[in-house]
Amino acid sequence: MQLTKVKACAWHIRPLVHGRRQNILSRSIRWSRRSLTTASPSLGGVGDPGAYCKDLVRKHDYESFLMSPFYPEYLRGGYFALKAFYVELAMLQESVSNSMVGKIRMQFWRDAIKDISDNRPPHHPIALALHDASRRAHLPSYHLKRIVDARDSELQTPSHLTSDSATAHAESTSSTLLYLLLSLLSLQESSTCSHAASHLGVAQSFTTLLRSLPFHASKGRMVIPAEITAKHGVNQEEVFRKGPQADMLSDAVFEFATAANDHLATARDMFKDTGVPKEAMPVFLAAIPVQSYLSRLEAANFNAFDTSLQRGDWKMPWHIWRGYYKSTF
Repeated sequence: MQLTKVKACAWHIRPLVHGRRQNILSRSIRWSRRSLTTASPSLGGVGDPGAYCKDLVRKHDYESFLMSPFYPEYLRGGYFALKAFYVELAMLQESVSNSMVGKIRMQFWRDAIKDISDNRPPHHPIALALHDASRRAHLPSYHLKRIVDARDSELQTPSHLTSDSATAHAESTSSTLLYLLLSLLSLQESSTCSHAASHLGVAQSFTTLLRSLPFHASKGRMVIPAEITAKHGVNQEEVFRKGPQADMLSDAVFEFATAANDHLATARDMFKDTGVPKEAMPVFLAAIPVQSYLSRLEAANFNAFDTSLQRGDWKMPWHIWRGYYKSTF
């Protein structure tokens, strides 16, 4: 798809010091670890970690939920575990009261990843599900840690100054999750699949940022890299106040959407001679919601605030089914 634009005018914490504050942080991490692990039974999660993960994905990432039937049944629990882990970390920024609490939660997950590798996972439903998945497939712990580190960094710098920074973050989050899904399917040795997953992850991340633009703008955050908004003369404060009426915003949205579309096209080009291997197709189904949103954004003349974009694509189950059986994305 080639995006076209109709309108002429148109997106620290300070380092912790030694001493008393370090001791407070250490005690807080220990307290958080206990609370995270002991709170889970009240949710019924530890009793059935697989059901907990499946329900979390269904509630917060329904498009991914729709893709689950295309994974082999014996690996479906691992799919939901990885997706739930990703959702949990992605939502953390909005679920904590301040960045210090967020850092404590991130440390819990760093410790959990190490404990999973040591065969002693904490009693948290997602950690237990990840541990079970790791016994069925090789899931590199450094990929899991890379996602945690990227989300931790995001707590301090939720906005990106440059497109390169946004791309690097996307590779550390969305692309890395796709690498893990390839590992789940024992396809990690395929350089073609890995290269395509890298570009698809960036397209997916950029699209997710565009989809969330109205929400983040309402919170006083700009998700389009600053170099793009500056290039088009977009006043970020005006976006926060006026939303779609902000001058030149659709130009910035157009450029960022074009970048997403370029990465999606590059991912497709990796398979133009060989086609997508059938066994890898479940991973690359992630491209279908990306394509759907970019097409609808184009139809809305790159107004990311258009209410039609806030609704799901009712044809999505059909698109996913067709993509799988035609081995295309």
